[in-house]
Amino acid sequence: MQITPTPLPPILPRILLLLTFVTGIVDSVSVLALGRVFTANMTGNIVVIGFAMAGVPEFSLPRSITALAGFLAGAVVGGRLGSLMSQKSRERWVRVAVFCEAILLLLAGFASEGFKIAGATPSMRIYSIIVLTAIAMGLRNATVRRLAVPDLTTTVLTLTVTGIAADSSLAGGNNPRVGYRLASIFLMLLGAASGASRISRAPLVGNPKGYFVEACQRWTLGRNSWLIVRSTD
Repeated sequence: MQITPTPLPPILPRILLLLTFVTGIVDSVSVLALGRVFTANMTGNIVVIGFAMAGVPEFSLPRSITALAGFLAGAVVGGRLGSLMSQKSRERWVRVAVFCEAILLLLAGFASEGFKIAGATPSMRIYSIIVLTAIAMGLRNATVRRLAVPDLTTTVLTLTVTGIAADSSLAGGNNPRVGYRLASIFLMLLGAASGASRISRAPLVGNPKGYFVEACQRWTLGRNSWLIVRSTD
């Protein structure tokens, strides 16, 4: 007997908007400090792989492929988690997924301690950070994909930007979800600017506190979403 899923809580879009902001931070740190590699946005990462294959300087094929592999591994884990918990309560699924991302970001924070941006050393440290953040983002994307909230993927904005124009009054549309769409763009811009500002001022990526705070935020959001979903059951 198939169980009909409970409706998504009204606060979920706001949580996904906050995660969109975090995506901007994660990708700005990965691009500016980890050697021109994306760990959250795989569209950009695949383009970077193409640049590296063509021999364009400053782009690393091993790092980009490592990010892609880590992301795929995280997506497999996220998909498996969703399948295993499909017959469980939605509250438990969301809580477990967010908790896993929090742990991965926390581990990435500790792995970044002592990492020097200028020389990208030690090299094994950089691959550890790439793998951990990519797995976290893959797991999150698999979870968000299954939630299927329109225009809130937390990592990709191409269709969001397209929707703003294609569904606008100028195109004969009625501007559906334009607030969420604009908020997604703004928050990713804000997150990217915040991450870039942090990197430009710091001689080290290695500040576990930053990742620790983000991990705590993930846990807080997970607990809040759990309580909200529980109230709707």
